[in-house]
Amino acid sequence: MQIESVPPRRHLAPLPKLALELGPLVIFFLGNAYAERFGVDPDHKLFVATGVFIVATVVALAVHFALVRRLPIMPMVSGVVVVVFGGLTLYLQDKTFIMVKPTIVNTLFGLVLLGGLAFGKSLLSVVLDSVFSLTDEGWRKLTFRWGLFFLALAVLNEAVWRTQSEDFWVNFKVFGIMPLTVVFALAQTPLLTRYERRKSDV
Repeated sequence: MQIESVPPRRHLAPLPKLALELGPLVIFFLGNAYAERFGVDPDHKLFVATGVFIVATVVALAVHFALVRRLPIMPMVSGVVVVVFGGLTLYLQDKTFIMVKPTIVNTLFGLVLLGGLAFGKSLLSVVLDSVFSLTDEGWRKLTFRWGLFFLALAVLNEAVWRTQSEDFWVNFKVFGIMPLTVVFALAQTPLLTRYERRKSDV
């Protein structure tokens, strides 16, 4: 009996993946920064930025799917929240919805990761579409750290949008959250190296 081999899951190269993840954020920032030059009232420029953010997010997800024929969990969930809460922002003309979007997404991921650990499941590889191969202990420790980090981002976003101006929040969303995430991810390199699963462990 011949067993058909399952083709390996395809992953985007780092550069295209980064471009698809950052592209909508950059467009969001540009929409907010330059809306006034096109005659948009300053009080409404965040609505314009939200509209182009929704479109750019949907396009980025469609391109991602076209390239690898699937959507990773994190970009997909984040994209759904962008569409739903961005849509509510535009429909109700209430900027609060788009501002709480990072809070909701990061809280959701943080609770999923820490909740999974409470039930003995390390879900980080699913949430982050990880290509790493770690020992069980490594996954537990890394999952715990990322869970706390996501919750910290949620708290930070709440503090920023509730106390700062709209423009400051937009800059924080684009130039704050992503760099913080990159720095945190790089800081996990020693853990990844220490708990890397080697062929002899399999």
